Amino acid sequence: QVQLVESGGGLVQPGGSLRLSCLTSGSKFMFDHMGWYHQAPGTERELIASITSGGSINYSDSVIGRFTISRGNARNTVHLQMTGLKSEDTAVYYCKASGLYGKYQYEYWGQGTQVTIAS
Repeated sequence: QVQLVESGGGLVQPGGSLRLSCLTSGSKFMFDHMGWYHQAPGTERELIASITSGGSINYSDSVIGRFTISRGNARNTVHLQMTGLKSEDTAVYYCKASGLYGKYQYEYWGQGTQVTIAS
């Protein structure tokens, strides 16, 4: 069974930094896409950063220049380095893995980690 577990969330002051990690287990292959989403109360879950197995990276306009997504040394591990945090970054952050394995389209989510930006 594939599991994704996010960690690294917490409370930080505006302008501060956090590093989120997404560790996975149970997969026998490398995920095609891994991404970070965030969801604030009353809003839809939004993709903010993604990385492919080939290393292609994309960011949403709201985080570009402040957040950096990277793959860890362990297979299917991703990190999100967040700097210059703003109050509007307050949300639950989720990790997602997705892609195509043969004819099987897969999508896995972590349980989320809370990030709160406040003075």
